Amino acid sequence: MSHLEKEKQKLVARIKRIRGQVDSIERSLTTDDDCADVLMLLANVRGGINSLMAEVLEDHIRLHMLSNEKSAMPSVELAEDLIGLVRAYLK
Repeated sequence: MSHLEKEKQKLVARIKRIRGQVDSIERSLTTDDDCADVLMLLANVRGGINSLMAEVLEDHIRLHMLSNEKSAMPSVELAEDLIGLVRAYLK
């Protein structure tokens, strides 16, 4: 995770926006809103989650993997680790 307080606050703000979007989906479903509107809300949440996932993944790569690269990890091993992360988290 990001170790800077400002970055943490930005991530928490993203989560709060996503939570608000999910609440909006729940309201739409309980009030029988149009399916197209619900689908648009769902797409917005998916986009928010994907964006958050990319941000956290980027932080992990920069702060944990690349800083350790100088120690002894060969670039091929680092590349395999990165591929594994992308496959695991962005399915």
